[in-house]
Amino acid sequence: MAFGVETEVPLGQPLRSASGVSHGSGTHLDLSSHGDENTTEYRIKASDKSGSKTISLWHDVTLVHVDPATDRPTPYLNFVCEIPKFSRKKYEIATDEVGNFIKQDEKKGVLREFKKGDIFFNYGCLPRTWEDPTYVHPDAEGCRGDNDPVDVCEIGSRIVGTGEIRPTKVLGILCMIDEGEADWKVVTIDAEDKWAPFLNDIDDVEKLLPGTLSAIREWFRTYKIPDGKPPNVFGLDEKFMDKHYALEIIKECNHAWKELITGEKERNMDQNDPEVMGLVRKLSKSNLVDLAINDDDDEAPNF
Repeated sequence: MAFGVETEVPLGQPLRSASGVSHGSGTHLDLSSHGDENTTEYRIKASDKSGSKTISLWHDVTLVHVDPATDRPTPYLNFVCEIPKFSRKKYEIATDEVGNFIKQDEKKGVLREFKKGDIFFNYGCLPRTWEDPTYVHPDAEGCRGDNDPVDVCEIGSRIVGTGEIRPTKVLGILCMIDEGEADWKVVTIDAEDKWAPFLNDIDDVEKLLPGTLSAIREWFRTYKIPDGKPPNVFGLDEKFMDKHYALEIIKECNHAWKELITGEKERNMDQNDPEVMGLVRKLSKSNLVDLAINDDDDEAPNF
């Protein structure tokens, strides 16, 4: 699968979960809708082509994209789209539900959407990552992780559908502080996008697509203001950090995910805020026991 010139060494072997379910791309997956749209019961579910196995878009999709033609890892990471560009319904993976289907977020029974308006990039997450709410990154202004997979802003021209999986190139990262929590935003571009061969790091985005990064930052700074909340703030002097820095954050969050699904995180929790401990236990007790990986797993990317 050649998406353009790419000299980077592949980022490790594809993960294999102990449950035997592992998908390196979206090629062999189907998406289906269940329930009535625009209700709190509406879900978008992933399954294998036979329909016999439900697929978790958080746990059963590998972080590293695997070429379906060769079954070999590529230099790209999988991006799970939750909110397509030019839309505003706040879809997200239900991390605390069995199967981790996609739902529209709600607050007190009211479905949420961006009151600011349509988002202008594809928004979603990296599978098999977790921003640990017990961990305070030294660059995160003293804030702990937000208890979710790592967020992704994909800046390609394609409109990616909700639940769709795409191979992407990592370009950089922004540290947003959202109501006292660290909420990293990874900037990527679809590996098949016409700009992909020319964008290899965050400086390339600023040079070739000027204004893109500042527009992303201002979107996240202001999107909660229509809800009556103050502007968001950012760590690292509001700078977008480069690809190398981004990959280190992703590596940390992939390791945190492993600790979560093996139960190691819950077993080793002590001296933590009771609310934080409750967040971890809620995830650990939903359906993760069946997704535990082997201790000798070497499938994580070697960034």
